[in-house]
Amino acid sequence: MRPTVHLLSEELIERIVAEARDLLCTLGVEIHNPGVLELLHGHGARIDAAAQRAFFTPDIIDRSLESAPHGFKLYDSLGQEAVDLSGDRTNYTPGSAAITILDHGADRSRRPAAADYVRYAKLMCGLPNLASQSTAFIPQDVPEKIQDSYRLYLSLGFCEKPVVTGCFTVEAFELMKDLQLAVRGSAEALAARPLTIFSCCPTAPIKWSDVTSQNVVDCARFGIPVEYISMPLSGFMAPVTMVGSLIQHTAETLSGVAISQLTRPGTPVLYGGSPAVFDVRYETTPMGDIGTMMIDCAYNEIGKSLGLPTQAYIGLSDAKLLDAQAGFESAAGALLAALSGINNCSGSGMLDFESCFSLEKLVLDNEICGSALHLLRGITPKEDFPARARFEEMLAEGHLLISAHTRRHLRQEHYLPGPVIDRANKSRWAEEGGKTLGERARAEVERLVAAHRPVRLDSGVKQQLTRLMNAAALRAGIDRLPVSI
Repeated sequence: MRPTVHLLSEELIERIVAEARDLLCTLGVEIHNPGVLELLHGHGARIDAAAQRAFFTPDIIDRSLESAPHGFKLYDSLGQEAVDLSGDRTNYTPGSAAITILDHGADRSRRPAAADYVRYAKLMCGLPNLASQSTAFIPQDVPEKIQDSYRLYLSLGFCEKPVVTGCFTVEAFELMKDLQLAVRGSAEALAARPLTIFSCCPTAPIKWSDVTSQNVVDCARFGIPVEYISMPLSGFMAPVTMVGSLIQHTAETLSGVAISQLTRPGTPVLYGGSPAVFDVRYETTPMGDIGTMMIDCAYNEIGKSLGLPTQAYIGLSDAKLLDAQAGFESAAGALLAALSGINNCSGSGMLDFESCFSLEKLVLDNEICGSALHLLRGITPKEDFPARARFEEMLAEGHLLISAHTRRHLRQEHYLPGPVIDRANKSRWAEEGGKTLGERARAEVERLVAAHRPVRLDSGVKQQLTRLMNAAALRAGIDRLPVSI
């Protein structure tokens, strides 16, 4: 039996959705994109052009939900199935778009460079509990105009896993789409075997910018999956109550679903977000707060009730260092996400309110996620009935260490973490150097980066990726990229 956790009753879910639908139809959505307003108008929405507002109809919402897929799969750069985003299947991926990186042993973060990103992408290849990579942090040694596309280029060049990514500008989408087409070979192949998910963020309260709404449309045109990252801040840019924040989150996310589905019915989508409670004491948005996690798990229930796969920024920490707070907050989120059945959990490796990335934390989080995935397997009998023979064997031998039954089921029944997690007794721990968590994590980072093998993309595909990226670099004012694949 799969263990689960639920926070909302069916009646409460229905009331939240009804209130959100009412907001979309009566107060409308502010959209700073004339093309999207025209799209909605063509499907029956009333438009207030001066206020840049679209007023939905119940029919728009219903048709959008009917055409949105109940799940979809991601495929790696070689075209092999890698991630199943359906049902209650839980997958983990790193957080995205951090602006700093924390070195092992440092007490301050710094601006990351392309070389850091390459180490991250190589490391991702050796972390089995993280099903996809993300464009985790922003290299600062390339012009801002190509920072989003360059991250995707490096991800594709150094790791075969699918990528959770996103655009900073409308113009960047074209190159990022072409990088994917270079890997897949055609638009049809890319739509059939999606390689990426694009994060698209509405603005609180119930608003879409020109860039983000255009990203939704552009992704839909090519069948590229989108995750909507609604970010209500409870008590600041959303009602202070969890229910009020969930109503706002539902309205913002449903508006994104409509834009996708009216552009291209059947576009794969994730009902996602990155909400937070607002800590009025420090004026911060704590992602490790239990209230934030409760909102994430609750809107996951709402998304599932609407028949949609889900995403959340969860399993990350507000700590500034790899310390006990980082472990506590990350583990709590990863476990709650698993028990809730969130399909795509973004956050591994992240510190400091989504702004800092740590490679050492990433390898620790890989073990946290492995433990959570093991929990989801639940407890089932495996040759346990009748029990007498097993106990007779133990009484006769004095143990079951080399029992055939033990050897058959040990690795399935027990989660055996890697060297980042200390399971030795104290004397052995001391004999082996008495390493701290940070030191063990650092050693594992170095081991996995050194063990990296080149991606198995065709050399012609790699050359095409580099031609595309070099051309973009020239347009951005530099004649040489810091790192090429």
